[in-house]
Amino acid sequence: MKRSEINQKIEEALNFFQEMNFKLPPWGYWSPDTWKKNKEQCIEIFENELGWDLTDFGSGNFSETGLILFTLRNGNPARDQKTYAEKIMIVGEDQVTPMHFHRSKMEDIINRGGGNLMIQLYPSDLNEDFGVHEFKVYLDGIKHRFNPGEVVRLKPGESITLHQGLYHKFYGETGKGKVLVGEVSSVNDDHTDNHFYAGVGRFPEIYQDVPPTYLLTGDYKSNF
Repeated sequence: MKRSEINQKIEEALNFFQEMNFKLPPWGYWSPDTWKKNKEQCIEIFENELGWDLTDFGSGNFSETGLILFTLRNGNPARDQKTYAEKIMIVGEDQVTPMHFHRSKMEDIINRGGGNLMIQLYPSDLNEDFGVHEFKVYLDGIKHRFNPGEVVRLKPGESITLHQGLYHKFYGETGKGKVLVGEVSSVNDDHTDNHFYAGVGRFPEIYQDVPPTYLLTGDYKSNF
């Protein structure tokens, strides 16, 4: 992805957050220069990879296959006792996050507002392929049973619990607008814990056609 496109998508995300009356922590709005002035106080942010994260999953087409998110809090077993994480995401109409599961992380996905979030589900088998048996999932604490491949619609205020090994693909419902999506989970590690069914890439290759307006979590090591 071009850095100019990433800058534009973050500005659009900030406008949507404002529209939805969702506030980031102050450092969510910092410029690279402000980060450099405050870097000594921000070790937890850097090491736990808090902040902006954007990917096209290697598709080359962010609008069709992509996700922008902001990690608000996250633990790091190597350095602290925090056992939980929280993210806020924006999912566009028909914008797909590809089918994947987590080996370690258990998460609640919450529709915080806007349109409807569509989530397709499959259990996984011992070979990490799609399972063929009925499975149970909790929606807002209520147990439901689904067949492999069924799609759940989450309206604003509704949530789903996704356990380890449960394949899921999500996107915004056509004609309903962008979705503000929350995630509350155990500690998050996007480098080792994600298993994508089709083997897509989690982090984008970035062409630096312009300087960054805001830093992504992947920029921390090269800048600090």
